[in-house]
Amino acid sequence: MDNAAADPAPLAPITAILPLRGTSERVPGKNRRPLAGRPLFHHILATLRRAPEVATLVVNSDDPALLAEAAAACPGIVTQLRPAALSAPETSMNAVLRDAVDRLESDAGLILQTHATNPFLTAGTIAAAIAALRAAWPERDSLFAVTRRQVRFWDAEGRALNHDPARLVPTQALDPVFEENSCLYLFTAAGLRAQGARIGARPLPFETPPLESLDIDVEADFILAEALAAHPACPR
Repeated sequence: MDNAAADPAPLAPITAILPLRGTSERVPGKNRRPLAGRPLFHHILATLRRAPEVATLVVNSDDPALLAEAAAACPGIVTQLRPAALSAPETSMNAVLRDAVDRLESDAGLILQTHATNPFLTAGTIAAAIAALRAAWPERDSLFAVTRRQVRFWDAEGRALNHDPARLVPTQALDPVFEENSCLYLFTAAGLRAQGARIGARPLPFETPPLESLDIDVEADFILAEALAAHPACPR
């Protein structure tokens, strides 16, 4: 078999895209709000900078001042000012990513996307996710981070979703379900364009450690993040 004729796995390079909005509806000023003495977005920015697999780091924002702050905190990054048409709160992240990828000098290899609202994600977990997708390629064409849940879920009508109320088995015996936790996504530019989404047709769910998986979406999440940041068990 001629290996040179086979389609290569998208091993490298890896481009990380960090989308940042200048405003937040549920937690005002969230991305700039201090956490453990630094603006929230500085935490994931520093993690991406430490990740040796990341060749290019792109920060995409609708706020020029936020882009300037990111460039000052992390020299050498690529900054992208988001078009006004993609700056509304209801804009799909898939549309933002498609625009960001289309503006890259090169879209070869893998695209890694994460959020400032996942400040405890570590470079080690990023490396493990990249290795997992590389090992599963091409049977799996993308990866997204998940949190394992083994609890009893119900819908709004009071119907059991993943358990039988008549058989009250211990929760640890329930089949696990997996929550998309927004910590990280891995995909190719070609896959994003073909599917119109960062999660492809054959995605690999990747379980992230619980303490790294905290996503700051509402004020209560920020309170939890402050407590975790001060705890000895905080992921570093």
